[in-house]
Parts: sequence; structure tokens; C-alpha cells
Amino acid sequence: MNPAPKHPIFCVKWPWNSNLNWNNNNPPCTLDTPWVFKSRPADPNKCKERLSKEARDATLLEFYSPKCRLCNSLRPFVTEIENRNSDWFNIVMADAENDMWLPELLHYDIKYVPCFVLVDKHGNALAKTGIPNSRLHVVAGVSHLLKMRRPVKN
Repeated sequence: MNPAPKHPIFCVKWPWNSNLNWNNNNPPCTLDTPWVFKSRPADPNKCKERLSKEARDATLLEFYSPKCRLCNSLRPFVTEIENRNSDWFNIVMADAENDMWLPELLHYDIKYVPCFVLVDKHGNALAKTGIPNSRLHVVAGVSHLLKMRRPVKN
């Protein structure tokens, strides 16, 4: 006696995925995680297109909100570290209020902004910053992330 296959308790397929086949041979839900570079079409700033063109050792995802004063105060710092380290990593700014970034928000368990996630060239998350208590705390967290992955120069 073969029992019917069990479906996951929750579904990570999005409701707008209209080509699902709802039968027992092909369950509607799979546990595929969102792929940071392919989850949705490119946003207006074309950040994801930039990622595919520039292969780097690492990517720093910054989850922010345009309404967040702390996030806005970090812009010059983020621009400076990107310019200093552009030979080995990219920075992608992900607006936490934009629904396009929802798969990444869920995948990386983003519950606060600003939040920085260091991702290797294969899309695997290496580390993320903690809850932002102050600007200094966030800057120290980002600096620590960069030290983790910075390539050794001979």
C-alpha cells in the first residue's frame, strides 16, 4: 500500500506562477530557494544585469529602505567601500519595500534595515550584519564582513 505523497506544509512557489500542474505526480510546491541573481527580472537600476556582467569574488547585498534615515546616512560609506574594493566585489542595493526583492528578503531572513549580506560568487550567503543599533555598529559590521572575504595580496 503506497500512501499519497505528502506536500510541504508551506509553499515557496509564488501565487503568480500560473504554469503549475496540480496533480500527485508533480506537486505544486518545491523547496527550491530563490536564486539571488535570477529570481525576478532586472529592476530599473539594472543591478542584477550589472552582477552578471561583472564576475567578482563576492557581492555585498545591502537591504535598505528609502525612508530609513540610518540607511540614507550610510550611502557615502557604501559608495566609498565599493570604490576602494571594486576589483574583487560588487555592492547591490535591494530596496526592502520593493516587492521584487521579496524572495531575497525571505531567503536571507531579513527582518531589519539596514542589513548587509555577504554572498560568494556562487550565490551562497557567507554572513550578514546584526541588528543595527547605531551607525557605528553598522559600519563595524560591514568592515568585518569585508575582512572575512578580502583576497590575500602577495
